[in-house]
Amino acid sequence: MSFRISMWRTHSCVPRRHSCRRVAGNRGAAALQLLVILVPVLFGLIGFAVDLGMMYSVKGELKAGAGAMALAAAQQLIGTDAATAAAVTALAATSNNYYFHGFPIGKSAGSQASTISDPAYYSAAADAIANGSGGAAAAMSKYVRVTVTGQVPLTFWSFMPLLNGTRNTTVAATAVAGISPPLCLACGIEPIAVAALNQGDTTDFGFTSGVKYSLTFLCTASASSPAPAPLPGAAQLVSYLLLNRFDPGATLFTDEASQAFQDGAGGLPGATSNAACPAGQSCACFRVNNTEMIWASATVAACSAAQVPPVITASVCGLDARFESSPQTACTGIPSVGTLSGIYAPDTDTNDYDTYTDYTGQGRRVITVPIVDTLNAAGSMTVMGFRQFLLIPAQGATYLNPGDPYGRFVALYIGSVKPIAQGRFDGCQQAAGPGKVVLHQ
Repeated sequence: MSFRISMWRTHSCVPRRHSCRRVAGNRGAAALQLLVILVPVLFGLIGFAVDLGMMYSVKGELKAGAGAMALAAAQQLIGTDAATAAAVTALAATSNNYYFHGFPIGKSAGSQASTISDPAYYSAAADAIANGSGGAAAAMSKYVRVTVTGQVPLTFWSFMPLLNGTRNTTVAATAVAGISPPLCLACGIEPIAVAALNQGDTTDFGFTSGVKYSLTFLCTASASSPAPAPLPGAAQLVSYLLLNRFDPGATLFTDEASQAFQDGAGGLPGATSNAACPAGQSCACFRVNNTEMIWASATVAACSAAQVPPVITASVCGLDARFESSPQTACTGIPSVGTLSGIYAPDTDTNDYDTYTDYTGQGRRVITVPIVDTLNAAGSMTVMGFRQFLLIPAQGATYLNPGDPYGRFVALYIGSVKPIAQGRFDGCQQAAGPGKVVLHQ
């Protein structure tokens, strides 16, 4: 009897089978309710792995495109009234190289479209980064902010109740590009040295913005051999020297005249043997506080000689290639002039200007030159910084005169407005000077 009682206590539900079914049913219903509750949680967790990963991937893709577009646009900000229009053109061309869902960024792809907002321009980096008040005038614009957006399809998060079945979400990426601090090492510039008119002026070295100078190859003046007069249209005569960048180890354009032409036509090339350069630095660069020597064959003579060395004529021929594609008679003695003339395209604007902001070209006529402490034809010169001039055509023409017996050409001083293609801004202290375009955000 006691055994039966214990068995009945162990299997207490046996006499009440309907009650047991109700308990089991309740447990099943609770499990189903829990499953219903957990489904959104599971989809949310899977969404973190899949949808959020896709959004981050797309964000990186759009960020790369925005950065490239901002860099391309900022390269066009050269301090003219036409700068922002050129920036828009460069931005649009660059956008075609970056794709989103198989289409160039900014092109429609159905419900997965991408857009490019109108770029905003700033005169200060802090405002550009903070997305403060933009709308700087074209001539004052130094920084550009570009924002791109793209529609990302949702796989799991679209089932979330909070999203109401939304199948796409918008991802945005922003980039800010603009001028860097003044460069201490400038590459790809012209090896034309001009002495500071005022070493105490750390902003312009004594030059005046908007003034035309007659740059003339240095000659020894005396009572019997007076200095030449400034070219028509220029207010002041300023002498220059050609700094040594002859590379005897070059594999192309091995003669001095062709190399000098190349330096004048497009700035210093990037190739080259370090052995020919000061302190082992790249032949394509100049560094602030480094010493430089003149090009050996660019010897200085009495002003009465009225004939510059052939390498100076070749250099001015290179400068003239920024105005016209056909070399003038004075340039026909350069061995590779035919080939070189086909490499360098003329500027799109070859007109004369008294005000730099009116210039509408793409910057080919802007030259960046080393400013040195003093012109020394027999010794070293110290680079103090870099400044820029706009080449001005010969009066009444749309080109230079490479045959000028004094190596003269007119240039409008513009300060430090155009970005330099390459260089470093560490290693010196500069209050002013041209920079290069970098990403700021």
